[in-house]
Amino acid sequence: MTEHDILRAFKEKVCREIEIEQKGLDRYIVHTPFAFDDGDHYVVLLKREENQWLFTDEGHTFMHLGYGGVDVLKGQRGEVVKESLAASGLENRSGELILKVPDEQFGDALFSYLQVLGHVQNTSLWTRDRVRSTFREDFQALMRESVPAEKLEFDYVDTAHDPGGTYRVDSRISGAKGNWFVFAVANDGQCRDATIACYYFEKLKAAFFVMVVYEKQEALASRVLAQISDVAGKQFSSLGQRDRIKQFIKTEVFAG
Repeated sequence: MTEHDILRAFKEKVCREIEIEQKGLDRYIVHTPFAFDDGDHYVVLLKREENQWLFTDEGHTFMHLGYGGVDVLKGQRGEVVKESLAASGLENRSGELILKVPDEQFGDALFSYLQVLGHVQNTSLWTRDRVRSTFREDFQALMRESVPAEKLEFDYVDTAHDPGGTYRVDSRISGAKGNWFVFAVANDGQCRDATIACYYFEKLKAAFFVMVVYEKQEALASRVLAQISDVAGKQFSSLGQRDRIKQFIKTEVFAG
């Protein structure tokens, strides 16, 4: 594939904001809109190694997260990270995250690579999140109040295309005009995951609408809010808008 073909695959499979910059023979920096909490973008390179194209972060992800004093490879975090890497076919090569590109599927491979980087970053947020939040339970209770049981599904996964459940949707509503994917977002990591999941379903050419309910929208970084706004049709800043949420579901989601 040519450089133009690779870039086109990236834009089609991930998002239009992808750009690539050549840095040597068969070596490219992949510029994406996805970033850490401090604003630094993920480091992603595409290079050829022994006649095999692969993505690498050249050790940047673990090193960047380590600056905050969090070792994501130890304890429960480490188990979650290892499972995420194994499920997506990534290799931890002495701190460098590697994903080989199968059969020139550059777009799909980049999508998977970015998803895993997001999952790895999310584990570093555990110490900053509250020990326990009732937000998810309150969200599910509101959905049950607002949606008939036969029209509602929590933790929806497209098992035909995503049997591993990588791109999970917090709630799916079978509305009058199609499916609504409803995401319950409590932090920046969940916001990024919801955005990437929407891009994934767009890639499958699935027909769906998107609603996002935040725990506290004002507490999230402006960067991740801007990204999810590109894919979300309706957003509610908190569960404090429960009456408006219920009215929206009644008049818009189930409107004939």
